[in-house]
Amino acid sequence: MTLAMVDQYHEFLLSHLVAPFSLLINKVNTYTYDFDAQVNLANLKEINAMAVVAYTRPTEIATEYLKSTVPHKIDWNLKIYSNRDEALNWLQLEQGSLSNC
Repeated sequence: MTLAMVDQYHEFLLSHLVAPFSLLINKVNTYTYDFDAQVNLANLKEINAMAVVAYTRPTEIATEYLKSTVPHKIDWNLKIYSNRDEALNWLQLEQGSLSNC
């Protein structure tokens, strides 16, 4: 993904979802990000939480690298799972906690 693609992704999220929203990233397919895309990937204040479902160890490592090593303007509320149902359960809890504040 390039920075232009990340910008399109952000535009899509903002025009189709009601903030604050949470994201399930189902890493079935392999893809890469250029550096500018990595830095700007999830820099939307409207994102409450992100759950990444990583089916392979390399995907888990790459996601952890993006989370902890690449600089971001906004801290990510992100967890990595190997099971989609567990990821969805966590996202529902995170979204539910918003209404309790």
